[in-house]
Amino acid sequence: MLIYVSVCVRNRRCLLATPEAHQLMVDAWRTANRWLVGRYIVMPDHVHFFCSPGDHETTLKGWMEYWRWVFTRSWMDASQKPIWQKDFWDTQIRCGESYQAKWQYVRDNALEEALVTDPESWPYQGELNALPWLER
Repeated sequence: MLIYVSVCVRNRRCLLATPEAHQLMVDAWRTANRWLVGRYIVMPDHVHFFCSPGDHETTLKGWMEYWRWVFTRSWMDASQKPIWQKDFWDTQIRCGESYQAKWQYVRDNALEEALVTDPESWPYQGELNALPWLER
């Protein structure tokens, strides 16, 4: 199972597009390892990523709450808390074409927002775990 997730900063504040916030995000995902994060992009006020359950006993909602708590606990400026909106958007990827289309959208996010002229040059993106689409 492969899930595409988008989650926004509360009130769409531009807090995330910094090296420190990017590292906190990666650290939170590595700590909250019951789900595996694949490709991702951290935008100024939201995050897109693909994930897959590593432990089928942990719900997506429970995992989302946990990693956002880990991230927020480490956040440098207490006056900016809470960081996250309560809800998030998710959809299950059902075919390889859908995965590629979603990844293209994610990859082009910084370009669409006029933050870069080449999507590969956006520094706040990566892939923590290889989560390839496997046709069944």
